[in-house]
Amino acid sequence: MATSEDYSVITQEELEELKESISTQDLPSAVDTIKHFLDQQDRVELNIAVMGESGSGKSTFINAFRGLGDDDEDSAETGEVETTKEPKAYKHPKYKNMKLWDLPGIGTLNFKADEYLKHVQFERYDFFIIITSDRFRECHADLVKEIKRTKKNFYFIRSKIDVSIDAAKRRQGKNFDEKKTLDNIREDCVNGLREIGVEDPVVFLISGRDLNKYDFNSLHERMETELPEHKRHVLMLTVPNITTEIIERKKKSLEKNISSVGLLSAAVAALPVPGLSVAVDIALIVNKIQKYKTAFGLDDESLQKISERSGKSVEFLKSVMKSVVREEITTASIILLLKQSSLYVAEEAVERVLSFIPIIGSVLAAGLSFVAVSYMLKKILNEIAEDGRNVHLASM
Repeated sequence: MATSEDYSVITQEELEELKESISTQDLPSAVDTIKHFLDQQDRVELNIAVMGESGSGKSTFINAFRGLGDDDEDSAETGEVETTKEPKAYKHPKYKNMKLWDLPGIGTLNFKADEYLKHVQFERYDFFIIITSDRFRECHADLVKEIKRTKKNFYFIRSKIDVSIDAAKRRQGKNFDEKKTLDNIREDCVNGLREIGVEDPVVFLISGRDLNKYDFNSLHERMETELPEHKRHVLMLTVPNITTEIIERKKKSLEKNISSVGLLSAAVAALPVPGLSVAVDIALIVNKIQKYKTAFGLDDESLQKISERSGKSVEFLKSVMKSVVREEITTASIILLLKQSSLYVAEEAVERVLSFIPIIGSVLAAGLSFVAVSYMLKKILNEIAEDGRNVHLASM
């Protein structure tokens, strides 16, 4: 696989190798080859380092970012006692190529900042998240200076904002003003960081218990824009669907990959092998639908978790879904979907005469296949993203 910063690009060399490989295979083997090729594209790793002292809300944040509660299986252990002496990786439950690393608190080890970064193997992380539930300290500023030297990005998080808001409500009573309280907390954190030597700090206010509130959307958008394209895609796939803005950005990210799938379809359609183009198109569409379903949290496991947390039944959540993923995805259901498209009928007709006019037929078949698959995937993606949005709103 080519290692391009644009994950959606398929090189001509890759297409030619793929065509040569499947031209001698039977239909099931050719379909498996295409599936393997698509899966290889989704194996870019994303490693996020999360740093914070014991009791800072670090573990809750790691769990929430992966769509887990503190009591779920494979969740990071929460508590007031720092037990982490070595970096510990927590994989995303559905995307194993994405890991959040729980790093030991710098205050628990007798290391200077530069020694600490070597100890935790700073080079393997794509960026750093620094969390505190109170004020940032000098050790955090020392870390930032060293991280800057590595030319990696970092983000300050003031956690447990829900706890701070509740405390302010009790203190201020009728005079409570949430916006003013949040502004005061942010200003206090920023001023504290400036005092310890951090220039122009940006602090994101986060509640691990209510990730959809406060600054998480802004934090995610900032992280997304500062990552290279291929890493950005992984971040978009793995982020929980907790705001309509995130769902929309996720849809746009997935849209970028559709043209590459269309190119795969076109490359196969140009081969004079009866039945191959249609079989591969079905496999491509089924593969992408399953990935869209997972990305927008519409698989059975995700719906069950949403149901448990929201108190809404799975049946109710499914009732707001209108796309093809509401029912089981089968080859037969995709064939029916395709046959409703005049583009597919034209593609099938061209394939039947391909052997009689191989040069002209190949060009027509490739063009029609690209258009048909791209059109169908855009339509399906829009519908599934709308289902994701409707389920999110219905669960609130």
